[in-house]
Amino acid sequence: MSSSFPTSVVDIDLQPGKPPMLRAEATGDAARWVAGHRDALRAAVAEHGSLLVRGLGLRDATETEPVFRQLGSLMIETEGFAPRRGYADGLYSSSKWPPNQPMCMHHELSYAFEFPGLLLLACLVAPTDGGATPVADSPTVLRALPTELVERFERVGWLLIRNYNDDIGASLAEAFGTDDRRAIESYCRANGTKFEWQPDGALRTWQRRSAVIAHPLTGERCWFNQIAFLNEWTMDTELREYLVDLYGEDGLPFNTRFGDGDRIGPDVVQVINQVYEANTARERWQAGDLMLVDNVRTAHGREPFKGPREVVVAVADAVRVTDCSPTIEVTAR
Repeated sequence: MSSSFPTSVVDIDLQPGKPPMLRAEATGDAARWVAGHRDALRAAVAEHGSLLVRGLGLRDATETEPVFRQLGSLMIETEGFAPRRGYADGLYSSSKWPPNQPMCMHHELSYAFEFPGLLLLACLVAPTDGGATPVADSPTVLRALPTELVERFERVGWLLIRNYNDDIGASLAEAFGTDDRRAIESYCRANGTKFEWQPDGALRTWQRRSAVIAHPLTGERCWFNQIAFLNEWTMDTELREYLVDLYGEDGLPFNTRFGDGDRIGPDVVQVINQVYEANTARERWQAGDLMLVDNVRTAHGREPFKGPREVVVAVADAVRVTDCSPTIEVTAR
């Protein structure tokens, strides 16, 4: 099955269980090819939620940066949950996450007051095994989740609790671009984030957000959050027990709850992850691939892998949560 582009681009290959794919013929100049087909590529993402472009032959970050800039307005990432290497303004490595551990399906920076509408990824080095970036259609996931669970999250939202320290996860400087207390406090107030400094200098934050929002362009209702991914019950069991022993249950680097503060049990996390898995499409990376993901319409993850894996990432096209009909009030101070 294929779907024709409105320009001279070859057809998109649509196969069950795989993301939409386009085989490009860039003839050695990926940026020029992308510039010539930008509107068609963006139209495909708008229609399908994601697009894997194969054949561009992207080899390094320097070559990838102009490709990304042709496709969207790049953002400087703030509030990242894990360290990244920065290649240039708005151009990063994928998050540093143990290769043997999966990254559960999520929407990038869904806990931020301002988040990306578009996620861009390029594979420079493909792993020898695994390591795909799976995707799942958010409206489909929303419809497949238990009605009572969705209604509860619509009423109370979800809460992300973070503990920033120098031992694990992103440091204050990595997450906020500064370690100046006043600047961090000002940012938190402007972005609807409650904060508290701990006696040892660590920072604890609380962010209550809407779990369901309307797509900023189509108005379609989307399951948009990181409830399962950043929850304690998605962690590897041994890692969770180690962190609880080290920091206590309230000191985990990140955890999620219902928006009214009630704890989220492992049964809820399991249901969410099972629905994601039932609606996931995946394709193994090949070196040189480009992937575009509508960050509101489509969740993404990262599968465990072996061997070297280098994926360059950018977040683009900023969207404010207040422009997406959140089901709970999200206000800056």
